[in-house]
Amino acid sequence: MIEYEKELNPEQYRVVTEQGGPLLVLAGAGSGKTRTLTYRVARLLETGIGAERILLATFTNKAARSMLNRVEDLVHCYTGKITGGTFHSIAHRFLRSYAFRLGYTNSFSIVDTEDARQIIAQAMAELKIDTKLTKFPKNNIIAEMISLALNTESTLEEVIESRYPFFLHLSLEIHQIACRYEQKKRDLCVMDFDDLLINCRRLLREHPDVLQTLSGRFLHLLVDEYQDTNIIQAQIIDLLASGHRNLMVVGDDSQSIYSFRGANFENIIHFPERYPDCKIFKLETNYRSTPEILHLANLSINNNENQFPKALNAVRGKGMRPVIVSAQNVLKQADFVAQRITELSRGGVPFSEMAVLYRAHYHSMEVQMEFVRRDIPFDIRSGIRFFEQAHIKDVTSFMRVLVNPHDELAWRRLLMMYPKIGRVTFEKIWSRLAGQNNPLESFISETFVKSLPKSSQIGAGQCRDALLLLLSLDLPDRTPGKIIDVLLNKGDYRTYLQDHYGDSSAREEDLIQLGNFAAKFERMDDFLNELALLTNMSREEEIEDQPDDKVILSTIHQAKGLEWSYVFLIWCADGMIPLQRALKEPGGEEEERRLFYVAVTRARDQLYLSSPVLDYTRAAGTLTLSPSRFIREITPLSSKNEQRPFEQWNLFDSY
Repeated sequence: MIEYEKELNPEQYRVVTEQGGPLLVLAGAGSGKTRTLTYRVARLLETGIGAERILLATFTNKAARSMLNRVEDLVHCYTGKITGGTFHSIAHRFLRSYAFRLGYTNSFSIVDTEDARQIIAQAMAELKIDTKLTKFPKNNIIAEMISLALNTESTLEEVIESRYPFFLHLSLEIHQIACRYEQKKRDLCVMDFDDLLINCRRLLREHPDVLQTLSGRFLHLLVDEYQDTNIIQAQIIDLLASGHRNLMVVGDDSQSIYSFRGANFENIIHFPERYPDCKIFKLETNYRSTPEILHLANLSINNNENQFPKALNAVRGKGMRPVIVSAQNVLKQADFVAQRITELSRGGVPFSEMAVLYRAHYHSMEVQMEFVRRDIPFDIRSGIRFFEQAHIKDVTSFMRVLVNPHDELAWRRLLMMYPKIGRVTFEKIWSRLAGQNNPLESFISETFVKSLPKSSQIGAGQCRDALLLLLSLDLPDRTPGKIIDVLLNKGDYRTYLQDHYGDSSAREEDLIQLGNFAAKFERMDDFLNELALLTNMSREEEIEDQPDDKVILSTIHQAKGLEWSYVFLIWCADGMIPLQRALKEPGGEEEERRLFYVAVTRARDQLYLSSPVLDYTRAAGTLTLSPSRFIREITPLSSKNEQRPFEQWNLFDSY
């Protein structure tokens, strides 16, 4: 028998030993949520609940396997009969037995993301929509629209209006494609990932006998990371629990940060309204961070009105107060982060115990550059390295062609961005350009585009127009920043982003910030050489047999669930944290504050919150930035004797 009282703290023990009924467990950051869930499952097994009568829903199959393996270690019995996994995998199991009730055969196929895009492309072809000749969203964008509409229970028109307003005039055509896509999946007897959830809910709603069978089979339901569920997932769980109401959901409303991908914050907030008899438990004992870090986190999240109040309490002893760092500009901020990490490393701290977090990927640009210069090993968790992203390479390929018209790789990237120019067509075009004294002059001549095969003339003509637009700039104006500005605002690259990427607004922000960064370079070749040197250095670093001891660079979203001894949260300025565009969303400020809370609670020993005081933009020149409102609002004003929850370092005089 497990000695629960010895192995659990009082908060965890009360949750694990509770009898049944609806239970809401509010598990604060670092409070032992996984341990509590694991021991709860073990307790159910020890009290005689059959393994086949337990369902554990998690957000990754790996998490479910890890928990069930730990349960096996605790109770020394086989747990394979427990149904555990993601919502999609659980729905899939149900549908394998009952899909025929919905008009499918039980041997239906599941299509992955790429397969789904191909079916959408076929639907578009059948509707005679040629995306290569019209400004129409690509199949991957339409797939994202359909998925978001389903997962948020919104109409396609609502999704387009809120997320893709530049395609609003095409709503009718997009709706026709979505309908044709649904019909084609039916004809092919296939389901995509979203269908698994939609059809599972439909099965439980429309067939009471199936619901009774499944609800009767699973006597206890446990859900992890409940704050990240969407509407459909919550409704599936509610349906399965409708008979016995033995439902335990575990989550932290203060860490609900995924609304952009369909997570519904209201699921956890309104749980007590859906289950008025539910018992609410709070796990507030934090095993991760120092009291000083938790004090700052508590002060911050208390400013959210729509929440379950709780306060994290530290098990650990006294530590250092978090440090607010004011740097002169973004380059000095990067210099500080690199210098402090170097000092910590020399003092014996492994690089892998340090992380730099940020709200948006472009915030890491200068830090990446500084790390490469100083030979600090780092790993990007928020995507590929900033300067190696597709949209960055796209705009720099224009510059490379202007600087060196014989750059075949730049021409290849440039031309293949345009309609009807693939690998074979490019080779034909380049075979004619390569032997010219100046391929650029030849390409922009009146006769060259007309001499190409008719199918590629439109795309080549668009490329020619873009290059002519850039060449129309006076030589002194052909700076990197101006090139980016013209491509976005006078050329058609903004439209290209919208057509090809679901996160086009974020990529546009990347380019605007790249333009601001590039403003210090008067010549394009200086700018391109700098980027090439940095990129080549990073590649050489990757080729060598590097150890895993690297500083982690990550967006806050990607860092959720992780922890480090030392955390640097950069760009803590209003408009960056919180991000300006996020404030326009309903509930945006509170979700941004939850993001700040998640970032702060990643730190175990020391937390640095840094921001530049001055910033330069090409549009407005030099600006003075305000510290993040999330920092300003936690400064105690009521008592002169009360110690600030942080130290303040002003680095202006240090550089």
